[in-house]
Amino acid sequence: MKIRGYSHILIFFLLFFGLLTSFVHSQGNPSQSDFWNKVQIGGGLGLGIGNKSFNASLSPSALYRATNQFSTGVALNLNYAKFNDAQLMAYGGSLLTFYNPIPVIQFSAELEQLRVNNKIKINGENHTTSYWSPALFAGIGYSMPNITMGVRYNVLHDDQKSIYANAWMPFVRVYF
Repeated sequence: MKIRGYSHILIFFLLFFGLLTSFVHSQGNPSQSDFWNKVQIGGGLGLGIGNKSFNASLSPSALYRATNQFSTGVALNLNYAKFNDAQLMAYGGSLLTFYNPIPVIQFSAELEQLRVNNKIKINGENHTTSYWSPALFAGIGYSMPNITMGVRYNVLHDDQKSIYANAWMPFVRVYF
């Protein structure tokens, strides 16, 4: 896995969220062990239609709110795209970590691993490729109850293998 000059950012986020996790765990109150009351369900849904193109995505997720400031969880990801004679199917999962230092600001770190299957027709012949595409997103957003809007940056973005056109991505998260 090539990080191309972003190793210091990756190390910073891993240390930050590792220390944060340790701090949150040490502050827990063992008498409040009602796990399911702290679980939130949500995710994302996307649809794009253009000139000879179609893109759809589904990303259900579940979060565990350890404290009012810290949440962690998992997500499943499914993406399908068709552009002219090319098709892409990507599926995988993500590990999520959210931290709200104040109620309206949310910092996030997301580690995503997708299996990408490409099929393209060139001169009447089908060519297929399959590979794993990792992503590590660092994000910041504005939070309201159940909704967060913001932007995230993929520090592992690879122009050749990423399913995302750009390392910068806006997002909207909804959890109930």
